Amino acid sequence: MERDASAQDFEGLVPAWLHLPDVAARIGVADRQVRSMVREGRLLAFRVGDNRALAVPADFLVPDPDRPGLDHVLPALRGSLTQLADAGYDDVETLRWLFTPEESLEQAPIEALRAGRVTTVRRAAQGLAF
Repeated sequence: MERDASAQDFEGLVPAWLHLPDVAARIGVADRQVRSMVREGRLLAFRVGDNRALAVPADFLVPDPDRPGLDHVLPALRGSLTQLADAGYDDVETLRWLFTPEESLEQAPIEALRAGRVTTVRRAAQGLAF
């Protein structure tokens, strides 16, 4: 779900943002499909930058081995987003957790997910429920 929280809150945590049309181009789908992914909770989008346009963290995308030159959404992202939402985290809190180094992982959870450490990340997230 998109959020229009204070930019100072989270925008600087993310190394690179992609606006929705850029996400669509990189994964080879129509803009409306990316918006559906956001509505369905498969992606998080936030209003960032001077123009406050909807954008997604670039780290949510990885190269698609089946389609050279295109990316796809990090496969482990959807389950991780669901787990954090079930733990009571809102979208901004989820973004903060994903992009802030976690002591038990020795890196930010998004980096661990991108490295294939899905079970370890999910285990770390289990302790977050309140």
